[in-house]
Amino acid sequence: MTVPPSAPSLRVLHAVTLHSPTGAFGGPVRVALNLAHGLRERGHEPRLLALADGFGPTPPTDVEGIPARLHNAKRLLPLGFSGITSPALLSEAKTLVRGADVVHVHLARDLVTLPVALAALKADVPVVLQTHGMVDPSDKLLAKVLDALAVRRVLRGAAAVLHLTTHERRGLDAVLGTPLTNAHALVNGVPRQDRRPAPDGPPRILYAARLQARKRPCDFVAAAPDILRRHPDARFVIAGPDEGELPAVQKMIADLGLGDRVSYLGALGSAEVLDELRRAHVYVLPSVDEPFPMSVLESLSVGTPAVVTVSNGLASAVRDAGAGRAVEDASQLADAVVALLDPEEARKASAAAHMLATDAFSIDAVVEDLLEVYGRATAQARGQV
Repeated sequence: MTVPPSAPSLRVLHAVTLHSPTGAFGGPVRVALNLAHGLRERGHEPRLLALADGFGPTPPTDVEGIPARLHNAKRLLPLGFSGITSPALLSEAKTLVRGADVVHVHLARDLVTLPVALAALKADVPVVLQTHGMVDPSDKLLAKVLDALAVRRVLRGAAAVLHLTTHERRGLDAVLGTPLTNAHALVNGVPRQDRRPAPDGPPRILYAARLQARKRPCDFVAAAPDILRRHPDARFVIAGPDEGELPAVQKMIADLGLGDRVSYLGALGSAEVLDELRRAHVYVLPSVDEPFPMSVLESLSVGTPAVVTVSNGLASAVRDAGAGRAVEDASQLADAVVALLDPEEARKASAAAHMLATDAFSIDAVVEDLLEVYGRATAQARGQV
């Protein structure tokens, strides 16, 4: 049901690097879409601007019902996501930012979001930046060049810079070289989901994230033999686009003789990920220094207990709520999973996970907070503050 806006409708342009059917760019796109849905439910007018990949010659004009301007990605440099752009997108961005009341940029050091932020600043349109942990101190030459040419300029010029954690805030201060005066803490949120019933059948352990070195999918596989010694019928599922770790994962599966126990589903759409989370007994994300993973929030939202490492930005919330386990290192993953397979522990952790997502990470509360940020930004632009 649409909620009537408490203030005049805002035209909000969300700019993110890349959208693809497989979710290759990960959490920032999911965050942008969740916020856009929340804004639209309150009568505002969100739009998505991004590169596209995997849709063929003509990208869609909406994403999950949100109007979108998507341009096929062109690779200029062999630098992963940092080396892709689209001249057509950059040209159109100059017009799109002038038609927005707020430009919300999901900022990375790349050739998409940085130019969009600069175009909005040049057009005197309020800019809200959200970096998702992607802009942190770096010794890489390209990062230093981009920081000097553009990143510090947009950090200073933004009406607000959103950060997830105090660690991220300190990193942004370090990049800028001085404490931010426009920082605002904003957690990620998820739409409310029904709590899934206790799964039937053998234990099903899930990893659903990009296969990337920082996310440690090999640690997930390495924990399987110890779990199988105590739960011989357990099954392990890996889902997500490959970002370099798939060969190592496949080799480890073969070396450990787990070919009949570990399944790789490839990249899944957002609805398919939720389906897999509902089927899982336990969700495991062994990543290190992960700011605020959306996959863990989605797991909690359906009532699936999560196992994370202590360097995960959600570790303390998961641990304190009893919504899963936070482990010091990969050697503790198996014990944590086995503890959550106990029927009584599973029941309590599932209830706690669902309550945590509903109470602490509701997209409704996040959007309410964000609208206050937008309100201050637009008032400042009109000279009212």
